Amino acid sequence: MPEAVGILGFGAPRQGTAPYTELADPINNAVDRWLDRRLGTFKAHTPFTLWRLQLSAWRVLRLEHEFQNLSNEDLRREAQRLRPALLARRFGRPHLTRAFALVREVSWRTTQKRHYPVQIMGAMALFEGRMVEMATGEGKTLTATPAAVVAALAGDPVHVVTVNDYLAARDAEENKPIFDFLGLTCGIIDSDMDPDARREHYACDITYISNKNLTFDYLRDRIALSARRSMARRRTLSLLAGHDAGGLMLRGLAFAIVDEADSVFVDEARTPLILSSSGGDPEADALYAQALEIVRQLEPGRHFELDMMNKSITLEEAGKDRLDQLCTDFQGIWRVRKAREELATQALSALTLFEEGRDYIIVEDAVQIVDEYTGRVMADRSWQGGLHQMIEAKEGVEITGQKQTLARITYQRFFRRYRKLAGMTGTGTELAGEFLDTFGLSTVRLPTHRRRKRRHLRTVYLRSEARKWAHLAKQVVKRHRTGQPILIGTRSVEASEKAHEALAALGLEVAVLNAKQDAEEAAIVSVAGQKGAITVATNIAGRGTDIALGAGVKELGGLHVILTEFHESSRIDRQLYGRAGRQGDPGSTEAIVSLEDELFSRFAKRWLRLCKVLPHPGLCERMRKSAQAKAEREHATTRRDQTTLDRQMEKSLAFTGVTE
Repeated sequence: MPEAVGILGFGAPRQGTAPYTELADPINNAVDRWLDRRLGTFKAHTPFTLWRLQLSAWRVLRLEHEFQNLSNEDLRREAQRLRPALLARRFGRPHLTRAFALVREVSWRTTQKRHYPVQIMGAMALFEGRMVEMATGEGKTLTATPAAVVAALAGDPVHVVTVNDYLAARDAEENKPIFDFLGLTCGIIDSDMDPDARREHYACDITYISNKNLTFDYLRDRIALSARRSMARRRTLSLLAGHDAGGLMLRGLAFAIVDEADSVFVDEARTPLILSSSGGDPEADALYAQALEIVRQLEPGRHFELDMMNKSITLEEAGKDRLDQLCTDFQGIWRVRKAREELATQALSALTLFEEGRDYIIVEDAVQIVDEYTGRVMADRSWQGGLHQMIEAKEGVEITGQKQTLARITYQRFFRRYRKLAGMTGTGTELAGEFLDTFGLSTVRLPTHRRRKRRHLRTVYLRSEARKWAHLAKQVVKRHRTGQPILIGTRSVEASEKAHEALAALGLEVAVLNAKQDAEEAAIVSVAGQKGAITVATNIAGRGTDIALGAGVKELGGLHVILTEFHESSRIDRQLYGRAGRQGDPGSTEAIVSLEDELFSRFAKRWLRLCKVLPHPGLCERMRKSAQAKAEREHATTRRDQTTLDRQMEKSLAFTGVTE
């Protein structure tokens, strides 16, 4: 394979290691990053880009009458007439204006959906490589289509990235008639696809895919490329990676449009993606059980310290000495001080940091990780370093083999390797500085198509969790009598089941949507806006789902959303509230929370003591803002540290070959 050519821009060229065109990691210093964060925030709040996009959208809409008078064949000929200019990268105003007007008309003829002015503005911003903030319900799926089509006509392999397989398939099917009309191929990558099918779908002009599938396929390509250095190594890594290392899957990192970009770039960015193979150890089962039995004799605060933010355990000197005493009669690995301390740390983590119903669920006698930001099960994921096996031992289920790392990368490092990157989110302005600093993305906030009618009624702070569920049930009963549909948002599977129990005890019929019912997501969401519906949901209902209002619901005030626990990021709260009042529909929201909620106990201990004595709404609101600000600062630090660690590992392990 000839040496890959890098593209100058946000990153420098990759020197001979890239399987296809991509950017290398940008090299910047602390001063550059500080300036980018300030500049990103400033640019997000200035109207100049917005004014220019409004003018561009007006030019596109001005061509509506001309394109309406063209026949279907004339529209296809117009696309072919524009294609040579786009292939030559002549993205001047006349060509782009006509191309976007063309896609708008084709969309109307094939799907009966014509882009609103704000959607054309968003599409223009995406094609320029920006982060676009659009209010929930403004139609981000349709907004991405003109940008994807124009980039595909220009010869770029386009990846439209969503947060899960369900949304990828749904969005692709919704837009496929547009692509078919213009002679463009559309692929959909599913987690269960074999490598040959994946290559076929990556070969399409436009490919819809989840962020996890895309990143892991990239890592498999990196392994395949490095394996070519020796036949023996190639055969070994091909076996471990699960596919033939001779054929790469992706065609290049040319253009990606990332939906729910704040979730991908920020919420999920604290954890690196690790491609691994299984390695069994028949003697490990007894070892895990033994470790759990030993560490149950250690005391928190005295023998070890908990860090709930980073989910880590630190053994104190007293804990190390106590561990030494407890292991006096044991042989093997327990005789090695560092090994037994690491084993004890993992056992303590399994016991104290990870809870069933919050961090994982048990499905068919197997531990399944639950994504804390989306509420969905990640069936193909496991914790590393023996932690997953330790949790399996804690729960008494079959213990799987430990994973051996083949390659790893973070979302921050992967996505900024695209030649052009764009994102869409409902809540991104507050992260504008980080988007520019990390990904080179300027943020633009678009207005709503129709005036928003959603009202926030109240935020109620209760002293205990029991009072919270009792007050929630009382409020739901009162609203349910009117027939208004209600969506109740919770942070975890466990909390969703508690809410269900509180409502079911009053004889109410409740639909529950969490990681245990994610297969029924579409069916549950389809009726959540009907008169009299009561739905309890984790964050599954907070992203990418549209709740359509049933007949007569608008007259009742639209969908009513109740938040039962604040998240560590106010953005996620806004996502949940955004289920109500979409596209100018009426809607209302309220929050019913407890002072015992995890956010306050972890991030606002001083405020919490004061609020328990004097639970004034104003003081409690200050506590909430302080807690969320602290959590977001710590998460931002964790993301930066993770990226730094990733780079350091690549450098320190460079002599063993590529680490991706």
